Parts: sequence; C-alpha cells; structure tokens
Amino acid sequence: MSDRKTRWLDITSMGLSGLCVVHCLLLPFLVAALPFLGAFTRTEWVHQLLILIAAPLTALAFWRAKAWTKPEIAAMMIIGVLLLAAAAFIPALDAYEVVISVCGALSLAGAHLMNYVGGRHLFHRHTDHCACSNG
Repeated sequence: MSDRKTRWLDITSMGLSGLCVVHCLLLPFLVAALPFLGAFTRTEWVHQLLILIAAPLTALAFWRAKAWTKPEIAAMMIIGVLLLAAAAFIPALDAYEVVISVCGALSLAGAHLMNYVGGRHLFHRHTDHCACSNG
C-alpha cells in the first residue's frame, strides 16, 4: 500500500480517536441539556459498534505502515484497543467507562500520530545495515 494511503488511514484513525474523546467528554453535558439524547448515547451498542469499527481500521493502518515492527507504537496501539474494548464489552467496568475509553482513545491517537509523523524515524536505531549508516 502506498505511503499516501497509509497516511490517510492514520489520519482517519486519529479522527475516530478524537471523536471518541469528544463523545466521552462532551456528550454527558449534552445529555444533561437534552434529555432525549440520553437514551441513544448511553446504550451499550454505540460503544461496541465504535470499537468494532476502530479496531480493524487501526489494525489495517498499522499493518500497512509496518508499525507493528516498532514496539513503542505497537504497544500504544494494543493498549488503546484493549482499553476501548474493555470499556465497551465488560459491564463490570461501567463506573469507569469514560475514563477507560478516554485513555484508550488517547493512546490510539498518540500511536497513530507517532506513526503519521514518521514513527520509523522517531525510533530508528542506527546499525551497520541501515541505509543512513556511514559504515
């Protein structure tokens, strides 16, 4: 996949992570102001649907960019997806759902940002075999 398409996937994934943060932080205020939205925004299926969209998109973006070969980025991605999935699918965590979801979304957004701005350069370690080595 081209670098342009990979960047598009990272941008799209960062946007979804940002929407998740906005959803988690701002919607409670909207729900308080507009009670009829409460039934829609507090349903479990909304969060479950969002993670079912975010997880494959994240995996595709990281696979295509070979970000899985960069442990720092891969760890942030895995932690983010696991936190979002836990918040969406484990009822016992309902009391902490917003905090867990925001942490997961920020972790994912950070991983995508690192990948987008050139994670391959941020964590590059010079070796005798890399193209930039002086030998």
